[in-house]
Amino acid sequence: MSITTRRADPADADLLHDLAARTFGLACPPGTLPSDIDAFIARHLSRESFDRYLADSGRTILIAEQDGTPVGYSMLVDGPIADPDVAAVVDEKTSIELSKFYVAEDRHGSGAAAALMAATLTEAAATGAEHCWLGVNQQNARAARFYKKHGFEIVGVKRFLVGDVWHDDHVRVRSLP
Repeated sequence: MSITTRRADPADADLLHDLAARTFGLACPPGTLPSDIDAFIARHLSRESFDRYLADSGRTILIAEQDGTPVGYSMLVDGPIADPDVAAVVDEKTSIELSKFYVAEDRHGSGAAAALMAATLTEAAATGAEHCWLGVNQQNARAARFYKKHGFEIVGVKRFLVGDVWHDDHVRVRSLP
């Protein structure tokens, strides 16, 4: 299977919303209410949200495709760190955030995530950042293994709101080449 990555463009907003709606719940801890997942998607992963993200020069969105079918996406955010828990452990002057990284469940283990991560880290390094950071739910063991394999180490914790429920995330950082 051929895996490629590309930068998203404004015409991809519907595609990205569809991918986000299918993949966001995979990262949530067991027991997260579907209504909370739906509320998060409506607020942060709607088509209109992606229209804004794609128009924001501080964001880079990549799409992974397998045999021409979109199977995942990532989003880098270059800018100030608003969360004080993250700001306490990440240097915003030298770092870029990996804000979103999702691959369709039926493509887990296919190599799509590894290809998307390689492309994402290349894009992150091209910004001049020295480090890349992310937040991942503490109960998401699969993602934790994946991020560790790709050099992201735990440096702190933060909270993440899904619907009306706060969840605990690990903050992970890795150096960029």
